[in-house]
This record gives sequence, structure tokens and C-alpha cells, in this order.
Amino acid sequence: MTEHDARPTAASGTGTLPAGAPRDPRQALEALRAEIAKAVVGQDSAVTGLVVALLCRGHVLLEGVPGVAKTLLVRTLARALRVDTKRVQFTPDLMPGDVTGSLVYDARTAEFSFQPGPVFTNLLLADEINRTPPKTQASLLEAMEERQVSVDGTPRPLPEPFLVAATQNPVEYEGTYPLPEAQLDRFLLKLVLPLPARDHEVEVLTRHAGGFDPRDLDAAGVRPVAGPEDLDAARAEIARVVVAPEVLAYIVDVCRATRESPSLSLGVSPRGATALLGTARAWAWLAGRDYVTPDDVKALALPTLRHRVQLRPEAEMEGVTADSVIQAVLSHVPVPR
Repeated sequence: MTEHDARPTAASGTGTLPAGAPRDPRQALEALRAEIAKAVVGQDSAVTGLVVALLCRGHVLLEGVPGVAKTLLVRTLARALRVDTKRVQFTPDLMPGDVTGSLVYDARTAEFSFQPGPVFTNLLLADEINRTPPKTQASLLEAMEERQVSVDGTPRPLPEPFLVAATQNPVEYEGTYPLPEAQLDRFLLKLVLPLPARDHEVEVLTRHAGGFDPRDLDAAGVRPVAGPEDLDAARAEIARVVVAPEVLAYIVDVCRATRESPSLSLGVSPRGATALLGTARAWAWLAGRDYVTPDDVKALALPTLRHRVQLRPEAEMEGVTADSVIQAVLSHVPVPR
């Protein structure tokens, strides 16, 4: 999903609906993206990726150097959605119970009671997730996959919708713990936030010179414009998006080709292929179509697959990246007509 791919052209408009008219979920999500743009400049690809993840009931890993608005992006999304949200700052001394919750002894009743952790919310901002050790990172595994938390053998369901939006600094930065493959695979998308283009950076400074405060989203005019009912309606429509057998075979061929790449020690699993199918359908729906094309698959291949492959050490030493391998695969796998 490249910068110019980030906003598919929708067939329906985004004007104001007449009073009493049925709400179009696509219009609601376009309004959501417009609301986020009030606070975040030049990260259209990441904004669209977050919307796709919401539609697919997936989780998102946002990677970028400090200062490219990773945290601001998630905070603004949470403000523009009518959902509960909580934030956890991941640090080296954070314990698993600080995320999931734990049993606490009540001296008045002489019993243990469960105190829910911040994971019991709709949108969890896991800030700088790779600054905490693997033991605490793993506390999110069950929540992300099963949408529940088990404490003392008792499973406790999480609210719906539930999305983990985690931010991380590039792994080569000091004080970081690389996420294990099992956890990476539970993120639907890995979105890389680049440094802004010059005109976008000028716009950022212009807003700050005019009094913009990223800590005060109310003053920036960010308001709730969409909610769970819009997501449910959109998901019902996405479920009707048609995927031709040739496109299904294309997704499989792309994923299988990564397993044969000499640059990779680990290719995309069948779960990755399923994820690519889901994101491509959501992308097609956002574009106003009820069918998936090979171009939809190509548009979502990088953010959906880049974190599901593992480079061989010798390839990494030669400067090969996961993105370059996936792009090579896309250029070689025959595209169905």
C-alpha cells in the first residue's frame, strides 16, 4: 500500500445525508479519515491501513522513527470513533498483569477479586511495544487471537470491537526487544510511517505556528464521527464482496512464492494468505466495488505480508529487505486476467 494507493476512489459520494436517511457505512468511514486528517498530516497510507484493520477485525503494528505521529495517529482515531480506548506505555519494567489485569485480595471479604487491566477496552494503544521484554509482550497473545484474557484459569471475554494498535521504533534502535514471530503474525498489518515530504512538513509547522496542540484534540476540532454500528454495517457489505477463483489462486501463488524465495528462511503461512484475502476484500469495498481484482491484492501485499516473512542472515547483510523480496515476488507471479 503505497502513498498514492492509500485512498481508493469510492463510487459513492461523501456528502451530508438527508435527515432520516439510512447511513452509508462507506460515507461514515470516509468521514472518519477526514476527521483524522484534522490532526495528522501526510500519513494517508497509515490512516487507510487502520480503517482496513477495523473492517477486518485485525490489529495494526505501526513502525517509524520517533516523531512521525504514530501515537498521535492512534489517539486521533480513538477520538474520532465512538468507542472506549486506553493507552499503555510499554517500558522495561512493565509486568504482564499490568496489561491484562490480576487477582487482588480483598481483606474485607477475605476473597480474591479480578481487577481488569487496560486491555479491557475497544481500542488499546500499545505505545512502544518493543521497549518491554518478551514476557510482557506475550501477555497480549491470547487477547489478540482469542479476544479473551485468562487469569487463574478463567477466560474473560474482551469487548467488541477490539483492536490493538501498537507502535514501535525500528528494531535497530537502542533499548528495543524484537517482537517474536508468533506475536508479529497476530498483527493483520504492519504499517511503516515514513518521514514526511517537505510540503507535509511545512503544513505541520504551519499548524503548530497557528496554535495546534497535539495534546488537545478537542481544540483541533476532532469529533466522534463513526461508531461500532458503522463498522458492523460495513463488515456485512464486505462479506458480500466476490472473489473469483482466479484471484484466490493468485493470492495462494503469491504466498507460496515467498516460501521458495532464496532470500527468506520463513515464508508466508496459510494464515497470512487468509489475511491478504481479507484485507483485499476490505480495500475493494472501500473503492466502491463488490469484487476483488489482482490490483487489490498487490495494493495490500506489503503491509499484510512484510512482517510474516523472515530474511536469511546473509540476505540481510547484503541489504535485502522484506519489502524488496515481496515486490520481487509480485513482479514474477503471473497475474490472472
